[in-house]
Amino acid sequence: MTAEVTNAIRHAIVTLALPPGSAIDKSLICAELGVSRFPVSEALARLQIEGLVDIAPQRGSTVSLVRLADVREYMLIRKGLESEALRVLIGSHDPSLIEALKANIAAQREAAERDDAETFHQIDVEFHDIIYRSMGFTKIKTIIDSARANLDRARRMIITPRRLALTIAEHLAIFDGILAQDQAQAARAIRAHIDAVMVELFAFAREHPELFADGATLGSDSDSFPFG
Repeated sequence: MTAEVTNAIRHAIVTLALPPGSAIDKSLICAELGVSRFPVSEALARLQIEGLVDIAPQRGSTVSLVRLADVREYMLIRKGLESEALRVLIGSHDPSLIEALKANIAAQREAAERDDAETFHQIDVEFHDIIYRSMGFTKIKTIIDSARANLDRARRMIITPRRLALTIAEHLAIFDGILAQDQAQAARAIRAHIDAVMVELFAFAREHPELFADGATLGSDSDSFPFG
């Protein structure tokens, strides 16, 4: 039961149904999920460890603000792992990978045309998962998944029709590198994709510093990222 409650609260936080900084009403969660206070308290303790919840004694629990420093570090990890993983994949991938990626990109376009941001996000995640499954690199996927909750929460903040279109174009560049069996091209494309997302996120944080634990500390040099 605690695991189910944890998943439900995590989903609400990651999808921004519970936005950064909002108070968490334990009684309301108990009523909505039909559980006692114990599994809710245990779930919040687990989510505190994940960096999604802040618990203050005698003051209650709140959804943690997003820490840009953490997001940047996670994205650096992703960029390094994914670009190197693509180098290993290309030239040894199963032909079914190409068809799976084609179908995924077509689904991305359909979701973007409907302006269905939540569905698009899930298909976006699946695009990367298709590549990992093809490689069988379960340890790499586990490392990236461990950081996904905070990353997904931050990325949902910048979902706009423009971002959807750019993501499709960036995914197509990755796909073209795989199709051409060009390791350098594919690696450049995945690195550029991750960098583009970070640039937009930092721009968003400058406009909405109240959602970020370190948003107010962004200086004029925040467009310069140690990503190259």
